[in-house]
Amino acid sequence: MGKPTGFLEFTRELPKKRDPQERIHDYNEIEVPFSADDSQRQAARCMDCGTPFCHSGCPLGNIIPEFNDAVYEQNWGYAYEILATTNNFPEFTGRICPAPCEASCVLGINKPPVAIEFIEKSIAEIAFERGFVMPKPPTIRTGKTIAVVGSGPAGLAAAAQLNRAGHTVTVFERADQIGGLLRYGIPDFKLEKWTIDRRLAVMEAEGVTFKTGIDVGVAIKADDLLADFDLVMLTGGSTVPRDLPIPGRDLTGVYPAMEFLSQQNKRMANRPVAVDHQGQPYGNGELLATDRHVVVIGGGDTGSDCVGTSNRQGAASVTQIELMPMPPTDRAANTPWPNWPMMLRTSTSHEEGCDRQWSVNTKAFIGDENGNLKALRMVDLTWESKDGRMQMTELPGSERDIPCELALLAAGFLHPQHNGLLTDLGLELDERGNVRTTNYQSATNPNVFVAGDMRRGQSLVVWAISEGREAARAADCHLMGETLLEAKAVSMLDVA
Repeated sequence: MGKPTGFLEFTRELPKKRDPQERIHDYNEIEVPFSADDSQRQAARCMDCGTPFCHSGCPLGNIIPEFNDAVYEQNWGYAYEILATTNNFPEFTGRICPAPCEASCVLGINKPPVAIEFIEKSIAEIAFERGFVMPKPPTIRTGKTIAVVGSGPAGLAAAAQLNRAGHTVTVFERADQIGGLLRYGIPDFKLEKWTIDRRLAVMEAEGVTFKTGIDVGVAIKADDLLADFDLVMLTGGSTVPRDLPIPGRDLTGVYPAMEFLSQQNKRMANRPVAVDHQGQPYGNGELLATDRHVVVIGGGDTGSDCVGTSNRQGAASVTQIELMPMPPTDRAANTPWPNWPMMLRTSTSHEEGCDRQWSVNTKAFIGDENGNLKALRMVDLTWESKDGRMQMTELPGSERDIPCELALLAAGFLHPQHNGLLTDLGLELDERGNVRTTNYQSATNPNVFVAGDMRRGQSLVVWAISEGREAARAADCHLMGETLLEAKAVSMLDVA
């Protein structure tokens, strides 16, 4: 701890954000740059709490008090060294992580928590700016070859770690660019894509090979993949969206949210928009919210991203509806510190303009005579607890139609795509449809390891990175009989 009284002297401050009416006209990142001195003051707020609960809050086990101390001392090289031991991509998590570490911050019991996510971003950006992020190819190669299928955060983390261990790693991606949902799911105003390209250049210089436009299971058969590589690491993500099978679902104007978001990311990258990962035209064509009444069905981060993108495309109106009740404005009693709090969150996209409605169920999509969506029929709900479970009841007389010409389904994902590679490999699935593993190793094929949403189910980017790192460690141990890759930091709470 660099400044014992820092948490008493300084208040929590975050970078200022550009005016909403200015930023909805572009897709640039929203935050205004913060100075190193500002970061130092925020790091000074990290207190000598004895037991750093933030360790347990972070899925990566980031060594947070130590890098905060280094930032306070303005020792940025050491701060990055500490951070990089647990997190391969702090420039991503520093921008898009919901910061469960901050929810566990001891200072957060009765004061605003330490701005850990912002400090992490500051460390990463200064590290790149000052040349601390340098390619470090392994000095010795093991002769083992590994195929990583999928280039999202789990796949990239696994590839970086396995390459560090000396294995020869090839990453296969069926899209036309590397990055998974980082590239074609998260809007540029939250994560500009030059941040991905900058990191990929480092990984390529370290020896990782990237191959795009290859649908493994189709272009490369499962048997050939197993024959050509000593080990296969599957990190394809959870890609089957949760549908809404109600009357009118087949109307023109009802689409999965991720299809809408990925198209806009392709526009920003000057890539073909209305084509799939194989270069074939989408049946839905080009999706735009311009001059349309948009309803986003689902209240999570993906729904919020749809709101921000719709506003930037010039939607006539944007409404976001959520099945569950409106969360409390403060931490709910059933999620006490240091747990992740159930509470109302207002994103930067919501600040830009959106009608948010809770406890609403979608009854039907209403179309015109040409088969185009024109309205959404919905009904209000009441919720009550019965036998420890929340049950919903429709509120009589509350059914109504609202204008809707574009409905975006943002209710999450069910599981990975089963047909194709997973079926061909004969992999066992769990009760949720994810790949069943033991210590990241397939239960049916010892040379197949699985990480990320494909194994865990839909989750956060920070969890995907953690999964990739831990799976790489298990895979390295399987190939070599031992591993020198860093284990996840264990907190005092985990030991207890």
